Amino acid sequence: MASTNDLKNGLVLNLEGQLWSVVEFQHVKPGKGPAFVRTKLKNVLSGKVVDKTFNAGVKVDTASVDRSDMTFLYKDGNDFVFMDTKTYDQIHIPAETVGKAADYLLENQEAIVAQHDGSVLYVELPAAVVLEISHTEPGLQGDRSSGGTKPATLETGAEIQVPLFLETGTKVKVDTRDGSYLGRVN
Repeated sequence: MASTNDLKNGLVLNLEGQLWSVVEFQHVKPGKGPAFVRTKLKNVLSGKVVDKTFNAGVKVDTASVDRSDMTFLYKDGNDFVFMDTKTYDQIHIPAETVGKAADYLLENQEAIVAQHDGSVLYVELPAAVVLEISHTEPGLQGDRSSGGTKPATLETGAEIQVPLFLETGTKVKVDTRDGSYLGRVN
């Protein structure tokens, strides 16, 4: 249990049986009436964001979420197998839990796995990863300076938009949050 005065970004609350992460909070002391805390909460499992207001000093139930550094080892059927870098324990995480992170996940890649009461909540990748383009159509001569893009398939199977001058075999930096091209890597 914690008080609304103890709220901070990233804290996970257990509200009505669901886990919510604090995205933003603001203590408000109006000239008239009691103080309150305005928060923006994100559902840990669904990603839904809601605004919620608490009276100041009210007790809220916090949830303990263990965030561990893990390495992705391999895919086993529909499960992804991760290994804890400290204890070397291996866990199987279903594809639904891994979600969009699977588009940018290579073997031996580091990730953060968040768990609550032994069940995996989500897999968090670094903000950007380096992947190789496994297939893209050749760019046309003279298209080097225009700002156009073309689809490219990455070595993980994900498809992103890249500039026209890039070719198959080029390593690129990709933003894991929205799948955008960030640049070429030598």
